[in-house]
Amino acid sequence: MKRKALAIKYDKRLPAPFVLAKGEGQLAETIIRIAEKAGVPVVTRPAATDRLFWLEAGSFIPEECFGIVAEMLIYVHGMEKKVRKEG
Repeated sequence: MKRKALAIKYDKRLPAPFVLAKGEGQLAETIIRIAEKAGVPVVTRPAATDRLFWLEAGSFIPEECFGIVAEMLIYVHGMEKKVRKEG
């Protein structure tokens, strides 16, 4: 099975988080590598990725998927707080 990746962006000024980029296989690996090089947290949640993968790049996350994305954003926020504390 090919690895999948979604890049999700959240901006408080917009109505919802949105899919910045998506890909599978080599494109997924490239998305992950770019995120890591840019210092963007990478969350590995295959079930969540599968649930959201039908969305197109540039589309807002639908309300019925807010819970999945909220869990990831809370996790990332916790990671960032930990890094700031340790740094």
